[in-house]
Amino acid sequence: MKKTLLLFCGMLMSFSMQAADFETAKDAVKNMGVGWNLGNTLDAADASKTWTTTAQHETCWGQPVTKPELMKMMKDAGFGAIRVPVTWYQEMDKDGKVNDAWMNRVKEVVDYVIDNGMYCIINVHHDTGDGKQWLHASTTNYDTNKAKYEYLWKQIAEKFKDYGQKLLFEAYNEMLDDNNKWNEPASDDGYKAINSYAKSFVTTVRNTGGNNKDRNLVVNTYSASSTPNAMKNLDLPEETGHIIFQLHSYPNWKSESNAKSEIDNLINNIKSNLLNRAPVIVGEYATFTTWPADLDYYTTDRKVALYAMDYFIKKTKENGIGTFYWMGLSDGVNRTLPAFHQADLAQTLIKAYYGSIDGYKFPTPDDFQTVYTVNYNSQWGELFLYGDWNNTTALKLTEYKGVRVDLDNDYSGKLQIKVYGDKDGKNTDGSDKFKEQYIPLTAGSNTSTLDFDASVLGSSVMRITLQVLEGTALTAKVNEAKLIKSDGTEVSGAISVGWGCTVTSESTPKTTAIQSIQINESDADDAIYNLQGQRIAKPHKGIYIQNGKKFIAK
Repeated sequence: MKKTLLLFCGMLMSFSMQAADFETAKDAVKNMGVGWNLGNTLDAADASKTWTTTAQHETCWGQPVTKPELMKMMKDAGFGAIRVPVTWYQEMDKDGKVNDAWMNRVKEVVDYVIDNGMYCIINVHHDTGDGKQWLHASTTNYDTNKAKYEYLWKQIAEKFKDYGQKLLFEAYNEMLDDNNKWNEPASDDGYKAINSYAKSFVTTVRNTGGNNKDRNLVVNTYSASSTPNAMKNLDLPEETGHIIFQLHSYPNWKSESNAKSEIDNLINNIKSNLLNRAPVIVGEYATFTTWPADLDYYTTDRKVALYAMDYFIKKTKENGIGTFYWMGLSDGVNRTLPAFHQADLAQTLIKAYYGSIDGYKFPTPDDFQTVYTVNYNSQWGELFLYGDWNNTTALKLTEYKGVRVDLDNDYSGKLQIKVYGDKDGKNTDGSDKFKEQYIPLTAGSNTSTLDFDASVLGSSVMRITLQVLEGTALTAKVNEAKLIKSDGTEVSGAISVGWGCTVTSESTPKTTAIQSIQINESDADDAIYNLQGQRIAKPHKGIYIQNGKKFIAK
């Protein structure tokens, strides 16, 4: 009897220690530090669903296949948490069973994060949102999809129930009502449905047992809105100390004083309506906004952008609020090096949080020697040497005078430089039309230095591409692309897939003899998708995805 009692007491003590060791939600938010979103990757979707492999799914919005080296870079730069958005509906059968290959790929990416000692949040992402996604914030939708939603979370929770406290689950992303209303629903029915979905999520996860009994779980406001009404109408689904509230916030700064005022107002609303009940994370924020205009302060007013990010991180840390930057910092081909294409922004976030960037590393594309093998498969196909389809990164012709491109051979008569200048009206499909300058490559040479013509382009350059002239397949290697400033100094361009081509890159760090990294960039073109992943020919008013980024069609 004595032995039995001792054994029982030992088991009870072991269980109690295990439960006590699982940190509270408040401690988790504090220990996460600065977070980042692996956006437009596992959350990508395409209504045509042309893929046959998880890699094709993962890259269908233009981002490369995620590698563990990217997560090590984020850790070395001082980031402590990664939000991994995941879209599930196109990997589920009619009964809601998730494809094993997709579930295993999600696990691989989670392991990349966890193995580097960072926190990881996985969620149900573009299964919600603007359009015809299957999850809506309405009681009718909840009654119809409750069983399927709970089955999805049961599968996810079972897969990860033995993971420790650094893995968190997020119930849903930006869930809208049947009217696709942002910020606040058309009626209180939307709030009722959000709370029902949140409660189903928590109950389902807890019932799977294991570490899920104490795992920290995240529930979002209606549409992840930061309005006071959306905050106060989100219920706390359980009183255990293991629930985190989440909202999203995108800027409308205009000036430093306006940015400060906007951030102060956001923090005060969070404190009044959410933080008094549970810890909070801002799961998405950025220097850009897509509504009412597509605007990135990082490119249009960097001084304001960096000031706002510094102030935002300092204030959120001061108030115990967690943060996850949305997608930028390292984007597209930069993730495969891996490198930061917005290193100064990454440094601003880390310095604001820790007070210094000493000991942290922020590699840039200039730290790598990269050769890009470009396979053109369509006549007039274009490789970006600078810019993107969203037209958010204009170069002023008072500051830049040309471009230099170094190739592996003489491609005169086969390739040309195409430069997009100021806007010049509309195309027949309603898209923006630009002034254009076509510049032939230098004959008899692998290197061509080309001058911008302000009389043709106007006052700015929106993007620069290397365009193929031939109708048959052509392969070329780009060793380097540099933008030439007015004072003659050069800065690196940003090589990425435009349309009608694929890119394979091989990169070697300049400062070491580390074996080169093979990079396979996904096939991407200028295809346009709505937010439910449907490929469309002509956008109407609304928010769309093109080459992995959101844009507004007006």
